[in-house]
Amino acid sequence: MPLGIAGSDRKLLAIGGFLLVLIIAASVALSPPNDQTPSPIPSTYSTQSAGAEAAYMLLSRLHYPVRRWEDAPSELPTDDRNILLILAEPTQTPTTKERETIADFVHNGGHVLFTGSNIRDFFPRADISSTPPDPKWSSFSPNIPSGIARGASHITIQPQAYWGELNEAQLALYGDADSHAVVTWLFGDGELVWWAGSTPLTNAGITRDDNLAFFLNSVSNWSAHQRYQIYWDEYFHGQRSSLWSYARRPSFIWGLVQIGLLAAAVIFTFSRRSGPVYRPPSVSRLSPLEYVDTLGGLYERAGAVSAAVSVSHLRLRYLLTRQLGLPSDTPDGELARAAEERLGWKNFGVEDVLGRAESANRASKMRPRKGLELVQDLERHAEKLEVRSLFREEKT
Repeated sequence: MPLGIAGSDRKLLAIGGFLLVLIIAASVALSPPNDQTPSPIPSTYSTQSAGAEAAYMLLSRLHYPVRRWEDAPSELPTDDRNILLILAEPTQTPTTKERETIADFVHNGGHVLFTGSNIRDFFPRADISSTPPDPKWSSFSPNIPSGIARGASHITIQPQAYWGELNEAQLALYGDADSHAVVTWLFGDGELVWWAGSTPLTNAGITRDDNLAFFLNSVSNWSAHQRYQIYWDEYFHGQRSSLWSYARRPSFIWGLVQIGLLAAAVIFTFSRRSGPVYRPPSVSRLSPLEYVDTLGGLYERAGAVSAAVSVSHLRLRYLLTRQLGLPSDTPDGELARAAEERLGWKNFGVEDVLGRAESANRASKMRPRKGLELVQDLERHAEKLEVRSLFREEKT
C-alpha cells in the first residue's frame, strides 16, 4: 500500500516549487535581451563586423608579443620604452588620475595607437573637429612617405572625426589639408598615432584596400630591431580584471541570490526536522462558551425565562444568607432589610429586586426582555457581594 504525503511535507514541496518558479521567472524577466544589432565597439573579444578579434588573433599568429590589457593605467610598466598601448575607440571616460597616468606613460617614452573621436578625453590638447563627418567609408592616400605608409598606398576608414590644426610636434600622414585622417604626435619622449576611425583593425575593414599592411605598420617598431610589447586595451571597454569589477556583474549577483535561497531552504528544512517536537494542545469541545451557548439555546427553545430568573434569584439569596449569617429559609423581605441595615444597601433597591424575582418565579410566562433585565439586576447585586467577600479575605 503506497504511503501518502503528510500535509506538512506537501506544504514544504509547494513552497519549494513556488520558489523555483519564481527564480526561473526572474531569470527570464531580468536577463539582458539578445541584441541582434552589431556592436560598434572594436573589442578583441568581438567577432562582429565592428569587432577586432581577427586583428588580435592575426598578431598572435604572427608571433607579435601582444596581450589584452584589462588592468588600470597605473599598472603600465614605466621603465620600458618599447611598449605600444592600443586604445581602439575607448567607451569609458578616464578619471583625472588615469588621464595623467597615460600622459606620463607616453611622455616617458611609451607609444600609443589611438582610434576614434574621443581622444580629447585622454589627451585634452588634441585638436579634433566638433562636427561629425560623413560616416561613409572613405579612401585615403599617404601625404608623405613614412614607415606607417609603407605598402599602404590606399587605406579605407570610416571616419568619426578629423584632426584640426597641427602644431610643430604633429604630422598628418593621411588626409586632406582640412581633414587629417591619420596623425602622428611626438609627445615628450614617446609618440602617439591617431586614426580617424578603427576600420583598418576591425573584422570587416582589415581586408579593405591596404588596411592590413597599414595596421601592421602602425603596430611595428621602425626605430629598433626589437618589436613592441603590444598591450591591447580592454580596460576602457569595460573589461576590468579586479575582483570588485567581477563582483558587480549581474551573473555573479544572481548566482549569489540563488545560492542564498538554496542555503535558506536547506537551513529551513534542517531546522524543521531537527528542532524540538511540541505536542499541539488539545482544545476541549466542551468549552465554557459552548456550554453557555448550549444552555441558553435550551432556555430559549423551552421558553423558560422564569427558570433563568430563578437561578439568579437563588444565587443572590445564597450569597446574602452566607454574608449575613442568616438561615437559608429566611424570607426575601427580612433578607432585604438585613442587607439595608448591616450592608448599607438602603438605596440599592434590593427589596424591590427580590420581590420582582419572587413574582417571576411564580409566573408561568414572562417576556424575555423583562426577564433579562431582572437577571442583570440580580447579578449586579451578587457581584457586589462577591467583591465585598474578596476584600474581606484580603484584609484577613
